[in-house]
Amino acid sequence: MRIIAGDFGDPRVVALLQYHFTSARAQTAPGSAHALDLAGLQSPDIDFWTIWDGDVLLGFGALKRLSASQGELKSMHIDRIRRGKGAGSAILRHIIAAARARGLTRLSLETGSWDYFLPARALYARHGFVECAPFAGYKPDPNSVFMTLDLRDS
Repeated sequence: MRIIAGDFGDPRVVALLQYHFTSARAQTAPGSAHALDLAGLQSPDIDFWTIWDGDVLLGFGALKRLSASQGELKSMHIDRIRRGKGAGSAILRHIIAAARARGLTRLSLETGSWDYFLPARALYARHGFVECAPFAGYKPDPNSVFMTLDLRDS
């Protein structure tokens, strides 16, 4: 597996991003979905990576800088038929390392509370994320789970 900067001009990347955006929104109550679309991920405060096995796109993940010390894991997704082979852990470790390299001391995320998001929450927990209060303008929402990782401790 190799992880590289994401190419928003690659139709394979665009197709997987569109699938992620559509499916995440379909699995979340209206007003509670926070997945970024293609335009949202192209913000200058977001770094975006893709993970590949040869020429096969496995997934992607993004890191948004919220402040000098905090980042947010955004729009991480592994293709459903490629899950369970370590790609999720690989891209997550890459994002954690990138956050540390940028001098961040905390990495947080928002994900869904519904059963559809259980595998994602389990992955984050295996990598040391713990539940936390809403952050960065998020509001309490029964459809959201907020998690954080203290990068100084892990």
